[in-house]
Amino acid sequence: MKYLTLLVISGICSGLFAQASIVSEKEVIKLMGTRFEITATAENQSIASDAVNVAIREIERIEALISSWQRESQTSLINRNAGIRPVEVDRELFQLINRSLKISALTGGAFDISFASMNKLYQFDKKEHSLPSKNEVEAYVSKIDWKSIILDFDLQSVFLKKKGMRIGFGGIGKGYAANKALDLLKNMEGVKGAVINASGDLITWGDNGKENGWPIQISDPADITSSLGWLTVEDMSVVTSGNYEKYFTSNGTRYAHIIDPRTGYPTTGIKSVTIISPDAEIGDALATSIFVLGLEQGLRLINQLKDIEGLIITDDNELHLSENLKLNQI
Repeated sequence: MKYLTLLVISGICSGLFAQASIVSEKEVIKLMGTRFEITATAENQSIASDAVNVAIREIERIEALISSWQRESQTSLINRNAGIRPVEVDRELFQLINRSLKISALTGGAFDISFASMNKLYQFDKKEHSLPSKNEVEAYVSKIDWKSIILDFDLQSVFLKKKGMRIGFGGIGKGYAANKALDLLKNMEGVKGAVINASGDLITWGDNGKENGWPIQISDPADITSSLGWLTVEDMSVVTSGNYEKYFTSNGTRYAHIIDPRTGYPTTGIKSVTIISPDAEIGDALATSIFVLGLEQGLRLINQLKDIEGLIITDDNELHLSENLKLNQI
């Protein structure tokens, strides 16, 4: 899960635009179990309002497709048939799962949509808890294995080989939804620009009435009301994941809500990860993965990927930037 640590700090926030011909509409709404902030700029208020509504309907459609908590979704059907039979699914869901498996391969299993079997093992309620026993953790980890997600490209079916396996899109779904909503707005006549912000999975496009794109503030994970700095983006995604809203402590150690699917234990060592890329889906998955990979491996991966930058803040409040990222200080 991502949190609202990314804020547009001029233009949209003030509601003032340099060009009189551009107006904006913004709505904050709960979708996919989280806070979405949808902003559209357009030739007139009616078009801007219509654009926001189009984005909301698209996100609702995607939630119905990929949700693992809605019983009638195709994802839930896949999970109910784990270890029993393959399930034929829509091409859209099939391709999302296929891309997820490619990210699993890229990250050596640090990203794994079959992590969902771990969901009930921990309580990330900011309270003190004992860690589960080794046997408990191992029982859940035995059901996590991205290589046991079998895709049949001819039948367009998905089969979870192990009984009790579950898939979920908490590490990629909101980024995907942001991408898809923005794609629709790009094709709407009269729409000039937009920002889709899914609690920190943020993607921008087009004109906000300013000359230099969309200024995005990076909040300080030690105090999310203050800022570490800002950057300006055009037609880019900025995705932040942090451990400061959903966590628990055990013997003085804070454990983030992101679980290492290879070990079954929550991650430690990193407070937040921000990924800047052209694609919110990729940014979403990478932000999750880097929590698992840790600082050194995470930075190494970012620096190897084309058109992707990132910053990592460790538990001891050290800020680490990828090779080509420039952060403006406030």
